[in-house]
Amino acid sequence: MSILTSGVISPRRDVPASIPRPEYVDKPAPTPYDGSYVTAPELVAKMRVASKLAAQALQAVGAAAKPGVTTDELDAVGHEYLVERGAYPSTLGYRGYPKSLCTSVNEVICHGIPDDRPLENGDIVNVDITAYLDGVHGDTNATFLVGDVDEESRLLVERTLEALNRGIKAVKPGRQVSIIGRVIESYAKRFGCGVVRDFTGHGISTSFHSGLIIPHYDDERFDDVIEPGMTFTIEPMLTLGTYEYDLWDDGWTATTKDKSRTAQFEHTLVVTNTGAEVLTLP
Repeated sequence: MSILTSGVISPRRDVPASIPRPEYVDKPAPTPYDGSYVTAPELVAKMRVASKLAAQALQAVGAAAKPGVTTDELDAVGHEYLVERGAYPSTLGYRGYPKSLCTSVNEVICHGIPDDRPLENGDIVNVDITAYLDGVHGDTNATFLVGDVDEESRLLVERTLEALNRGIKAVKPGRQVSIIGRVIESYAKRFGCGVVRDFTGHGISTSFHSGLIIPHYDDERFDDVIEPGMTFTIEPMLTLGTYEYDLWDDGWTATTKDKSRTAQFEHTLVVTNTGAEVLTLP
């Protein structure tokens, strides 16, 4: 399998002036979030709407992920889907990120920038898209199979989704957030998969990243106690080899150090009195 190289990135897509932007757009960094990790019920209700829209956009982009289609064309699909429905694509202009979603192909762990490289038969591509609507964010991603994919890669994708589902099931009020990573890593280890450590799930609400960290590996230092009303993402990244990474010169694209394939899935959820409600369902 050939090692991925960067392609040509097209000019930034326009968002109508009538669509409200997050405060961080075109600033070097977002204003630090200093609110509670527990989100007010009226904001959770808004997050349900934004998250559902993100999930629907993700489906639309995934349906377009076929051999010969460029990742830039996928970006256009996601961008238009959100903008036509009055939402702002949260990644566009976030810390200078130039596109409306992330497309991470094969050995790219996360934050791949859509460009003019066409998808090839046998690729796997993760699409990560976030909708900003009515003052809140909904964040989701999934890994899609492009054409005929080899068995090892197909199983990696399947197991990464299962790891996410197991992580979600581990969410219970009173537990520490470290339980999520413990469950994910113990499952991944059964298949010899690497679990990426340097990129994590995060708190989310009116802020894209609230400061709450949700690791996907077993580390008891992450001792925030899970409470009803907390809103955060779980987004495990599993690899066929190492969890260590290299960063491209673009400052965004992270690839596995050994160039082994990697998959990721993500949901935004709210903690209930008994577990978790997934918000990013289409």
